[in-house]
Amino acid sequence: MDVLASSTVSCMLPVKDLTRARRFYEQQLGLPPLGARPDGKFVYRCGGTEIALFPKPEGTQARHTALSFRVDDIVQAIAALKARGVHFADYDLPGLKTVDHVCVLGAEKAAWFEDPEGNILCLHEDIA
Repeated sequence: MDVLASSTVSCMLPVKDLTRARRFYEQQLGLPPLGARPDGKFVYRCGGTEIALFPKPEGTQARHTALSFRVDDIVQAIAALKARGVHFADYDLPGLKTVDHVCVLGAEKAAWFEDPEGNILCLHEDIA
């Protein structure tokens, strides 16, 4: 029996300011809250995944994508999030160049943005 294959995955994101982070995840990203947990985490459900924000006074300095949302239409998703005030990053690096916030990476398109705590988030669309 594969115990983990059917389990719900929780992504843990450290935040300095839980109130500010909650406002972003609920109002700008539109994620429905599941609520606070006794240990101080605040949890959201996103598909088969839970996103748990946990207070951490020093925050985090991870400079990689902490969370990526697979979408059917990345251009439409970017427009919807920009209308809610989300700011997307643009890159012009060797092997990584965005055009209108989107980079084609092999079999997917991707676009990055940060939450108010500095966690790097991503949208990605599979290319068939």
